[in-house]
Amino acid sequence: MKSNIRSYTNFGAFAALLTLASCSVQKYKAPEAELPESFRDTTQLDVAQDSTQGSIAKIPYREFFTDPTLLSLIENGVKNNNDLKVSIKQIESAALSYNRSKWGNVPNVNLNIATASISRPSDNSMNGQMFGQMLGQRYIEDYGTNISISWEADIWGKIKGRKESALAAYLQTQEAAKAVQTQLVAQIAQGYYNLLMLDTQLDITNQNLTLVNNTLRMITKQQELGITTSLSVQQQENTRDQMLVTIPIIEQSITIQENALSILTGKMPGEIQRTLKLTNMETPEYRSVGIPTELLSYRPDVKNSELSVRQAFANVKVSKASMYPAFNITAQGGLNTFNFKNWFDIPGSLFGAAAGSLAMPLINGKQLKTQYEQSKIAMEQSEINFKQTVLSAVGEVSNALANIESADKQEVITVGLVARSDKAVTISTKLFQQDMATYLDVITAQNNKLQAELSLANIKLQKLNSVVDLYRALGGGWQ
Repeated sequence: MKSNIRSYTNFGAFAALLTLASCSVQKYKAPEAELPESFRDTTQLDVAQDSTQGSIAKIPYREFFTDPTLLSLIENGVKNNNDLKVSIKQIESAALSYNRSKWGNVPNVNLNIATASISRPSDNSMNGQMFGQMLGQRYIEDYGTNISISWEADIWGKIKGRKESALAAYLQTQEAAKAVQTQLVAQIAQGYYNLLMLDTQLDITNQNLTLVNNTLRMITKQQELGITTSLSVQQQENTRDQMLVTIPIIEQSITIQENALSILTGKMPGEIQRTLKLTNMETPEYRSVGIPTELLSYRPDVKNSELSVRQAFANVKVSKASMYPAFNITAQGGLNTFNFKNWFDIPGSLFGAAAGSLAMPLINGKQLKTQYEQSKIAMEQSEINFKQTVLSAVGEVSNALANIESADKQEVITVGLVARSDKAVTISTKLFQQDMATYLDVITAQNNKLQAELSLANIKLQKLNSVVDLYRALGGGWQ
């Protein structure tokens, strides 16, 4: 009796020790990100940096962009882009892996429907002589049907850790797909804006070419009258030819940009329809950027990086638990007989067995220890990567704001420059007709007008692209 009490006491103490050890497993804590209270100061920009208005990142792209043609391109891209399709397939694969991990703590059950064997030992062997004496025959038959069950108790959280790791991997694929979509939306929008800018460049060049041709005809007539020399005609012809060379280059760029947009939307290279001019394109509303901490909620790459830390933490738990003893329970039962006629003689052919084991890694303990140390290093690396991702995210937002501010300043100056350049062309042409200015004055005025108009188009493009960069940098585009 005392022996039984001592056995129960030892077992109870062992069970309590296992329970205590399993409860002492460290819980995951998200890494802390050192974020400023606001993005780098942009004193010339009227943007709201507070949590009351929130961030433009929470605005769906269908509401952020207003041009129907651009929205149609984005919708086609989200639907047909092959990179995005691949990321969605990765989500499906990770979901299956996670569902499989949910069954990690479920007992393994195997059904052996039927086994049949016959064995004939040699006549001179002990078994052969025993078979002959006991059974009256030199061979023995064996028939069986059984079901076996095995189960590992998740005392140290190893199976739970694998499940947590699979969940983190699954969530990472979701965030990765969001990141692909935010990048895709930005690429399509910026490609479309660039296409409109190329159209504007072509229009400006053609308009200025008309102006140059008109001036060339005027100078040619003056040369025929002996008022000016052939040099002035040649200079104007050079200006005309330079513009003529520029036109096919711009047209080539338009074709390449159309092809790029077609591929982004999952289609064969072809023409892209557009209904608006760059000058008529409204800049999306961008004056609510929120606060840096919102990046943790909206930026898919930041969330992905944090999930990487979570997965690494789960892997540490698994590798640590692998060094501890594994408690396994096995059971087996079924029918067994050496006579086929008695195979299903119940209960005579019934058998059963059960066992429990506590196995401790021995020879490969050093290897498991090394794996554990490596998993801790991997977690430290993921924490560093998370901090770097956050830093880069804040930097991208600050850069986009700086680019918008710069574009605003340049636009104010360049609008005035275009107006003055246009006026200078008119004045120089009239003065030249009155023999009060040289042909060089006319050519210079025309070149200045061309460069000013092209600069204004580039600044408009810079402003639009910078707003798209800001939207993406804040985490917008996946909703």
